[in-house]
Amino acid sequence: MTSHSNDKQLACTLAAGEKQKTWFAGLRREVFEGGQPYAIVNADTPHDLFHVLGVPVVTNQWWAAVVAAKRLSEEYLDAMNAQGYNENLCKYCSIGLATSKVDLGERAPWGGLPKPALLCARLTCDCSQRIFQQWADQTGAPFFPLEAPGTSVLPANWWELSRHRWEELCEPRRLDFAVDELKQLITVLEGIGGRRFDADELRVFLQRVNEQEEQFEVVRQLIATAPKCPVRVTEQITNVMSTQWHRGSEWALSHARRFREEVEARVDAGIAVCANERKRLMWIGAGLWHNTAFYNAFEESHGAVFVWSMYLPFGPDWYIRYGLDDPLRALASRAVTMNEVLHNPPYAPSWIVREAQKNRIDGAVILMPKGSRPSASGKRFIAAALEKAGIPTMMVESDMVDGRGWNAEAVHADMVRFIEERL
Repeated sequence: MTSHSNDKQLACTLAAGEKQKTWFAGLRREVFEGGQPYAIVNADTPHDLFHVLGVPVVTNQWWAAVVAAKRLSEEYLDAMNAQGYNENLCKYCSIGLATSKVDLGERAPWGGLPKPALLCARLTCDCSQRIFQQWADQTGAPFFPLEAPGTSVLPANWWELSRHRWEELCEPRRLDFAVDELKQLITVLEGIGGRRFDADELRVFLQRVNEQEEQFEVVRQLIATAPKCPVRVTEQITNVMSTQWHRGSEWALSHARRFREEVEARVDAGIAVCANERKRLMWIGAGLWHNTAFYNAFEESHGAVFVWSMYLPFGPDWYIRYGLDDPLRALASRAVTMNEVLHNPPYAPSWIVREAQKNRIDGAVILMPKGSRPSASGKRFIAAALEKAGIPTMMVESDMVDGRGWNAEAVHADMVRFIEERL
């Protein structure tokens, strides 16, 4: 079995990265030169409506990851703290606001964000409304908040309901409320994009999303069942998330197929990320965007390979919605509980234990970003569930986009002890 040590082993990974760069450059050009309106939105909002109604979106979390990857988050966040913002403010949500409040001139990543026509976020934590309202005030754009109505149904095995029985999973009363909100959002987007909402167009769009996620389902199974991991977690994330940000488009479906075909070819040829794979690791939490090299740092020394993150399997399990007679209601069911399923008990612990068992995981590394309260609190329940299932865990107290508190030597030493003593 052969192994490749270069950082990017798949051709489609390079294509996905290039797509994001050219798309954003084109968006900036269209906004500044052509007056094209666009929106800044959180990851758990119904992007599909924006796409169908002709309003391009920039995802807040994706933009924060770009800033971190460009090694600019420290400068932005220090400047925000100097302006009086709390040191413990959620960095994932607030770093976008920082890029609008702090002018780095030509050093701004990819030229910086142009003025949006709208900001949109679900109110899933205490800081969302305040951050997005200040961001709206800063840019002069309106802010459209989406509520996060509480649930009284908490099935641990939610993935058994999400594809076909989503009405039962998400509760009719919550869906009624969410659909009413989406209708209000549609009215706003029709005014911005100049298009009229067409339920049939949304239905076709959501069907393409289903087909895209079905491609990821194949990749997910290939990785879980291959003798050794065929594709690094970093490349899984790049290919999946660049596709998710453009989901429902012909490019997204085509790229998902290309990703699936390339992974299939690697599995058929017996190609592995690390020929010396001895330990299979899972990464729990958002990506470590300020230091993605961490994920392959233990391959050669310990044969320890990160094979799993939430980004690939979550799409098939949560985005797929069969039964699209009422496409707006189906879309509402996807948006109404998205963050909760990823982070909160009992949803997240049971799903991650199941994923660990399917992927033959030897140990889990859990990101604990203390500033992101809903995410951080849920991690303790996930760790407890994994340990109970016999899967050792290691907590890494760091932020996904703020590298100021990252101690590379200490974390590396902790990882070595974890691999050598607990696995």
